[in-house]
Order: sequence, then C-alpha cells, then structure tokens
Amino acid sequence: MIYKVLYQELPEEVPVRERTKSVYVEAETVREVRSKLSDRNYNIEYIHELDEAHLDFEKQTGKFEVENV
Repeated sequence: MIYKVLYQELPEEVPVRERTKSVYVEAETVREVRSKLSDRNYNIEYIHELDEAHLDFEKQTGKFEVENV
C-alpha cells in the first residue's frame, strides 16, 4: 500500500497549511509508516492510505514519488 504523509519539518512547529509538506511511503500499516519515518523527526499531521483513484490522481500531479525508507 502507498500512504501519503502530511508533515511539518520542524517538530516544535505548529502545523500551518502553507508549510505542510507531503511524502509518499510504501508500507503495510500506518504503524510501519511511522516506524520508517521515525529517524526523520517530522511533526506528522496525518497519514492517509491512498486508494486506487486517489493514487491515480496523485500520479497526474507530477509530484508523485515514493520515498525509499
């Protein structure tokens, strides 16, 4: 499964929409996603499992790249 993770780069930063970034991670569960990203010290806002339609949409944006972790 592919998950879209919305995060802030600085863990002490209050989430602000304009500074929210995203990364795509392949994993079996949300817990596995958190484990894979634990060394990055991100302030994770939301982890969203992408269904087929959403995945196709993300690929069309041109910003889709699965992170190797």
